[in-house]
Amino acid sequence: MSLPNTITVGLKDHSMMLVDCEIHQLPELRDYFSFYVPGYKFMPMYKSRKWDGKIKLFNQVTRELNVGLYEHLKKFCQDRMYPLQLQETEFGHPANKNHVQHQNLVKFQSDLKMPYELRDYQYDAVTHGIENKRAVLLSPTGSGKSFIIYNLLRWYMDNYDKQILIVVPTTSLVEQMYKDFADYGFDVETECHKIYSGKDKTTDKQIVISTWQSIYKFPKEWFENIGCVFGDEVHLFKAKSLSGIMNKCVNAEYRFGTTGTLDGTETNKLVLEGLFGPTKRVTMTRDLQEKGTLAKLNISVLLLRYHNDVCHMLKDATYQEEIDYIVTNEKRNRLITNLTLDQTGNSLVLFQFVEKHGKPLYDMIKDKAGDRPVYYVSGEVDASDREQIRGIVEKQKNAIIVASLGTFSTGINIRNLHNIIFASPSKSQVKVLQSIGRGLRQSDDGSVTQLYDIADDLHIKSHKNFTLRHSAERIKIYTKEQFPYKIHQVNLK
Repeated sequence: MSLPNTITVGLKDHSMMLVDCEIHQLPELRDYFSFYVPGYKFMPMYKSRKWDGKIKLFNQVTRELNVGLYEHLKKFCQDRMYPLQLQETEFGHPANKNHVQHQNLVKFQSDLKMPYELRDYQYDAVTHGIENKRAVLLSPTGSGKSFIIYNLLRWYMDNYDKQILIVVPTTSLVEQMYKDFADYGFDVETECHKIYSGKDKTTDKQIVISTWQSIYKFPKEWFENIGCVFGDEVHLFKAKSLSGIMNKCVNAEYRFGTTGTLDGTETNKLVLEGLFGPTKRVTMTRDLQEKGTLAKLNISVLLLRYHNDVCHMLKDATYQEEIDYIVTNEKRNRLITNLTLDQTGNSLVLFQFVEKHGKPLYDMIKDKAGDRPVYYVSGEVDASDREQIRGIVEKQKNAIIVASLGTFSTGINIRNLHNIIFASPSKSQVKVLQSIGRGLRQSDDGSVTQLYDIADDLHIKSHKNFTLRHSAERIKIYTKEQFPYKIHQVNLK
């Protein structure tokens, strides 16, 4: 006989737990696993009173909760002194773990004959993943996330025969993951199938690498044979469609999300942990820089001060009006062009708006670059062409890539990148840190990566413009991450 207030939990499948509890505990669980969405007060559904602004992770009606939140459920019970009882089902129970025999694991990895050995922190991440069967692995760009994925994947293939699904946010990352696996000595042509626009959606191969956009509408039956799922760059897994993919993978006992950064909101972290499991910090950028694994970074914030007449003119401008003025400002674009051409080594210029900023900026730089190679990358450029450009630049010493934040802020690693220029203002922690990560892979010459952050000062007295406030947010990120920076005032007249 159970004690009063006992909460019993069992696996409905490998995606959802069923929580059996007393009636009075249901609203407690609902509130504990409910969180306000950032910016909810500005959303139409909230304004029209059709939604309370919260994401509710526990379903009071079905009593379902994502398996990855088991540790949070345990804490809920401990805090309230509620007894927690595990129920065994055909799927096992939520606390099931593997025991890793390190001697056997080291031998297995040696037998793979990979081109290089796992670093200590990578080995710890692989061990953690095998032991816990699920995790969000938090590891910065350049730390070798695809190598961690590869080792977990090969271990799974050695122990299970179900399919493995790797979900990524962009077609470029499909191609890059495929190429990375080939570089590790894997027979990708035999074992891996790529899915994105124009590719065949069915395959008998054990490994499927796909963009989420290509598969989120697939029926539940398509996911039935998937036993292991990876989400790469999982900080982007916020959309209902991505939750839908994970929740259709009911037989996927092994689930791993990888990312260089989360966006700092508790809601996002808990949604991801529900889908993939508790967060495990693998290593930090600063640690890898100190060990020489990643390049050192210098940041120069170029604070552009506009003429007072311009500041007065834009005092009451909306955010979009301010952005439109900034990115189409000829003097500003000329400064970015000259700054880019003054740099030695390979340079990456990141923009946000394709038509009104990216293309004009590319044309200005290319016109003045002479024989220097200049490449343009946006979502319009085919994924295989983007991958080809990345490969070409890695072999060059003085190339320039003008690229959209959407295609190059996430997941695209370039070796031998010496300079990064933020041509578009952004306050997103994810975009800023991911963009910085593009230049932290060690160059052949071991040089320091130089980042130029273009900020825009249009303030009048105590009134601070939108993009100036955004630059203050970026500086907070640099301070938090312990990146050295200096602010240089530039009069744009």
